[in-house]
Amino acid sequence: MIRSKTKNLYKMNFKVLAYSVALVFLAGCMKEDPVQTEDKSYYFPPVGKPDWDTLSFESQGWNKVAFDELKKYLGEKRTKSFMILVNGRIVVEEYFDGHTPTSTWQWNSAGKTLVSSLTGIAQEEGLININNSVSDYIGKKWTSAPEAKENLIKVKHLLTMTSGIDDEESQLTLPSKLVYKADAGSRWAYHNIFQKLMDVVAETSNKSYDDYFNQKIKDKIGMDGFWKHGVIFRLYHSSARSMARFGILAQNKGKWEETQIIPEAFLFDATKTSQDINPSYGYLWWLNGKSNFMLPGGQEVYNSTLIPAAPSDLYAAMGAEDQRLYLIPSKNMIIVRMGEAAFPLKPNFAASDFDNELWVKINKVIK
Repeated sequence: MIRSKTKNLYKMNFKVLAYSVALVFLAGCMKEDPVQTEDKSYYFPPVGKPDWDTLSFESQGWNKVAFDELKKYLGEKRTKSFMILVNGRIVVEEYFDGHTPTSTWQWNSAGKTLVSSLTGIAQEEGLININNSVSDYIGKKWTSAPEAKENLIKVKHLLTMTSGIDDEESQLTLPSKLVYKADAGSRWAYHNIFQKLMDVVAETSNKSYDDYFNQKIKDKIGMDGFWKHGVIFRLYHSSARSMARFGILAQNKGKWEETQIIPEAFLFDATKTSQDINPSYGYLWWLNGKSNFMLPGGQEVYNSTLIPAAPSDLYAAMGAEDQRLYLIPSKNMIIVRMGEAAFPLKPNFAASDFDNELWVKINKVIK
């Protein structure tokens, strides 16, 4: 009798155990949020659609408290939009002062990198050769320099800010304002003369500069925006997301998915030291990690890297009032900042105190 009861109890306990195991198994199968591994492939946001893949802050293991401090700092420094992308996916996207993902803002001199890229495309298409004289494409007397000196100015000198034209005379690009200062290639000086590249492209393509840009870059990667042509400046305006799209194109060696848009070899040269006077300057791109640098508005040489707190492999599109597109190859990271000048009493056309302060705070987030 006792043996029979023991046997029945054993069977009952076995059934309970089996049922419990089954429930645990089923619960595991029905779990709604499985642990996912991060997709390391590079992402290209679709052209013509607002869709854009994201990565969670947690997936990157970043410091949330430090990010809250960064966000406060960005607001205090008059930022309009700020983005961080990893492998093309948005991790951070913040807007301030009423701005949205569709709001436009001026790139200022950060747009020089668009001009550089389009120049490379024109060369790839056989329209120009950057080692030829600018006069070969837009005619003589485009400056007030003696003809022999004007002929020395090659397209490449416009890309590298070594035209030899006097930067202290004027930023206007009328012939009377483009005054000879030194032989081309012998002096680095930041000047609006780079805008003559736009004339070279327009003249050789038989299109307006805007149309050629839209056809070769803007429409192919889904940018929004427009060029505003003023008396002194020709500036691009777009959303922060469009600046990020251009960053994706540049970070992928000029390729959008399977289509080569900017020639890879040209972009490689554009993001490397372009001359031996200012090692921190490429073809209208700014370069970190070099032994020294020069800035717009003078001939002083600063014996430091451009942004000491930033990764040494960073290269950047930089515009007045702290418009920034940072690309960091070692991290597959892109950072966009648009807005008003962070330090309005200390206006600048390129690197400023803001860059290093910002990177000190970014490092606390991502490290």
